[in-house]
Amino acid sequence: MNRQMSTAVDIRDAVKTYGQVTALQGVSLNIADNEFFTLLGPSGCGKTTLLRLIAGFEEITAGQILLFGQDIARLEPNHRPVNTVFQNYALFPHMSVLDNVAFGLKMKGVDLPSRQKRAGQVLEMVHLSQFADRLPAQLSGGQQQRVALARALAPEPKVLLLDEPLSALDLKLRQAMRVELKQLQEDTGITFIFVTHDQEEALTMSDRIAVMSNGTVQQIGTARDIYEAPVNRFVADFIGETNLLQVDVEANSEDIAIVILPGGHRITCPSASSKTGKHHLSIRPERVTIADTGNLSATVDRVVYLGTDLQVIAHLDDSQTVTIRLQNAARTAPPALGQRISLQLEEGAARLLAD
Repeated sequence: MNRQMSTAVDIRDAVKTYGQVTALQGVSLNIADNEFFTLLGPSGCGKTTLLRLIAGFEEITAGQILLFGQDIARLEPNHRPVNTVFQNYALFPHMSVLDNVAFGLKMKGVDLPSRQKRAGQVLEMVHLSQFADRLPAQLSGGQQQRVALARALAPEPKVLLLDEPLSALDLKLRQAMRVELKQLQEDTGITFIFVTHDQEEALTMSDRIAVMSNGTVQQIGTARDIYEAPVNRFVADFIGETNLLQVDVEANSEDIAIVILPGGHRITCPSASSKTGKHHLSIRPERVTIADTGNLSATVDRVVYLGTDLQVIAHLDDSQTVTIRLQNAARTAPPALGQRISLQLEEGAARLLAD
């Protein structure tokens, strides 16, 4: 983000328990004003719980949540400057699109001409002006999702919370809506906090991402930071596809390690660990190439056609599995099953992980 940032949401050591179950374990993070921030993780990691704490639908057990410097723990949800877009949209089936969008403004006591004007403005923003008089049942799933967005944006919240709003859409529509959501966030200047388990959604839309697991934040960074420089095995394995190779760490200092690959070759690589001994190396499949001479030897087990890519799955001499992605081009000749191949790791692309 190329702009001066102030803090919109400041979460300090947030804990949430349900009886004997701890859903959040001392989570701390800062979300900037005008930022598209994503909470990413598998089911049960605590991302939706954190979103509900910000919205006021759950009470925090310990810690603080500040919105623009104000502690909101004692504020009722309707008194917080936030709005939420839910996975199921929750549109009123008996109301027109315009009335659905204007409903929040009506609850705030805005007069009829003003709320209809504002509703018309946000419907134009989401390209639904021509559907203002229709009922939700007369719209497609993607159009209903836009209505839910417009309704949440109409009262001009300072923060918009989005709880997996694209999950019910088919693939093509999800891909189109990612672009529209990001553009909408940039156009409105509102802070978006987006919850998803979909890594591609997070990578394509977010200014920053918090990767969560077991009620804790594992790593916070830009999409490139998270993908290129994961801090541990969970992040490396959860974000995209990676090869996790067990290696011997010979030396490790100042974020650089010397490791011994299966087969005996030594390489120097960035490191997220300070330890020696046996640890895991992360290398993305697109950063491994089949070469005449390389630093790994393998035998081909399977070749999978993926359209844009060819996926080659092979095993090393110590039986560890490695995946290679080759760009699908006319000059690309896939190896044969059972063929012995030499693999070259792209310089600087391997990364030693903390466990």
